[in-house]
Amino acid sequence: MANITVQASVLHGVKDLRVEERPLPTPANGEVQVAVQATGLCGSDLHYFSHFRNGDILVREPLTLGHESAGVVTAIGPDVSTLAVGDRVALEVGQPCEACDLCLEGRYNICPSMKFRSSAKAFPHAQGTLQEKVNHPAKWCHKLPDNVSLELGAIVEALSVAMHAYDRAVLQGNATVLVLGAGAIGLLCSAVIRATGHKAIIADIQEDRVRFATDNGFAHAGVVVPPRRPASIEDKLSYAQEVAELVKAAQVEGKAAGQVKVTFECTGVETCMQTAIYSTRPGGKILIIGMGTPIQTLPISAAALREVDLVGVFRYANSYARAIELIAQRPPDLPPLEKLVTHRFSGLARIRDAFDMAAKVKDESGNLIIKVVVDMGAGPGDSR
Repeated sequence: MANITVQASVLHGVKDLRVEERPLPTPANGEVQVAVQATGLCGSDLHYFSHFRNGDILVREPLTLGHESAGVVTAIGPDVSTLAVGDRVALEVGQPCEACDLCLEGRYNICPSMKFRSSAKAFPHAQGTLQEKVNHPAKWCHKLPDNVSLELGAIVEALSVAMHAYDRAVLQGNATVLVLGAGAIGLLCSAVIRATGHKAIIADIQEDRVRFATDNGFAHAGVVVPPRRPASIEDKLSYAQEVAELVKAAQVEGKAAGQVKVTFECTGVETCMQTAIYSTRPGGKILIIGMGTPIQTLPISAAALREVDLVGVFRYANSYARAIELIAQRPPDLPPLEKLVTHRFSGLARIRDAFDMAAKVKDESGNLIIKVVVDMGAGPGDSR
């Protein structure tokens, strides 16, 4: 197989996306070549698109975005026996060193040498999946069962975050769990909580998102957070305690929830972290999933004196195969994950429109925007 040329969407500056050609060599040892078919847009992609940076991570060279992806294997490199041309795969796009202590312990998601597609943290940057084809290690390409669509294959990346958070929570029994934030990650966390036999309360400042969660079976109960922006720390803590009381009063199977066993904090907002501490019962856990305000003032004694553990969650490890299995098996309490994809754009030429849509809360018709997916199967010039 000869080297080929592929088209790619490349970010050169703030909202400066260009469709360019780049060479793609034949797959190396252990690699496969994948025609990318479906890519979901993530919050980190949107930060790079809108600001040419993600927090303190600066883009230092033209960057192709996209990492929530699935596609079809089109070529096989030497020493690959696990996949064949025509296989449909979900791409786990982080590539750890596989040799450090963390990797050997199975915690490869926090490998210091991690290269992650569409992230500017490592340099040279690992180019993302918003391009026609990519070469990727076969080890990190997960075959999709026949009953899992490529679009759901793209959802596996975000679902893996939720499953990793669930692993870190070590939930037991029939627990009542609070999820703060009803965006895609929060909804997927709530879905995993429900699918594994626990009770989920979801809270968000947007009433439409809460209603979506409860109407579609993502949560047993919903809490609409009062839309206020307190300024002083005293007012923030008072507000957080008020929201925690709303959580305690939420009706789950006919009775007030009270303090929850575990909270999944998916927003990164300071008052939400404060609410998490006040909402979680003694001996409980708070999973810190949202990457928002980097420096926060927290009522830490309210956590420490009740032995409430604050547990960090970063990406995922060892969860992709289980996430695919969950989608394929569809346990009775798993909500319809396909409903998370609310907007679709076809072809490289529509990627700018896709990002513009992903930055909004609702579209021009007033429909809720949760997950935007780019379908590459139609070709770079098609649109819908």
